[in-house]
Amino acid sequence: MFLLPLLWCGDAVAGEISARLATFPRWEKLPVTAVSGNEDLIYPDWMGGFWDVTSTLVDMVAPFGDAIATPGFEANRRYLNQPLNFRVRFIEVERDYLTKNPNTFVRIIKSGENRPLAIVADRTYNSRNITWAYFSGGQSEEQKTTPRFEVKGDPKNPNRQIAYFGEPSQENRLISTVTGRATEMLGPDEFGSVEVSQQVFTRQSGIYLNEVETTTLYRLVGDKGRGKIEADQVTAIYLSPQDPDYFAAGGSPVAIYRYRLEMTPVEGVDGLGVNS
Repeated sequence: MFLLPLLWCGDAVAGEISARLATFPRWEKLPVTAVSGNEDLIYPDWMGGFWDVTSTLVDMVAPFGDAIATPGFEANRRYLNQPLNFRVRFIEVERDYLTKNPNTFVRIIKSGENRPLAIVADRTYNSRNITWAYFSGGQSEEQKTTPRFEVKGDPKNPNRQIAYFGEPSQENRLISTVTGRATEMLGPDEFGSVEVSQQVFTRQSGIYLNEVETTTLYRLVGDKGRGKIEADQVTAIYLSPQDPDYFAAGGSPVAIYRYRLEMTPVEGVDGLGVNS
């Protein structure tokens, strides 16, 4: 697949993200700009606030078949065409503050101050809700029949999270760090993003490393503040250089998942501030 170059600012050439989604399941890495310091992915202002999300896995592909198997791929088939529901939020941060204080990540917005703001995902809040949706299979938290889990964000770096799974005596740990991204604005109501994360999964049987590339195209349907958002999303899994099959994969993904997202605004909830 032919890939167009990226602009130095980290913006994708117009239409590149949407074009590669149209080629699914043919998939190759998209060049991205390395993440520097604590810079975060900035979303359009119409994504601010709380959203109820329905996420449906609509397709999954193992390009190498049984020759290169990834942990959990076959188990994930149970999610095919099964909608998962969870809540996410996108909040305001101060652009200037993050630029001038590279070692501190603060989401607090002081009332009465007129500073340039940006919309970013509340990654820890969102990850907790998404993880619960996968673990619970639709159960309420009161039922408490799912494995123990905890998600923690790095207070100094929004691009790094640690998730803990299972009982303390048999705890699994997943460290995920965003290392690259690209974005594009196709119009006032359409936004695309690519994020590349390095993941380290630690369990009793050993350590598993991989690289995850998530490509998403969001479309606002209806008026800002009242309309919903529809999105196409593809998650591609790449092997790390430490994997014995790394050279056999030749830089191609070993597992690809495609999702359909529907996001409905939560009425009566602002959610733009950290304490909302």
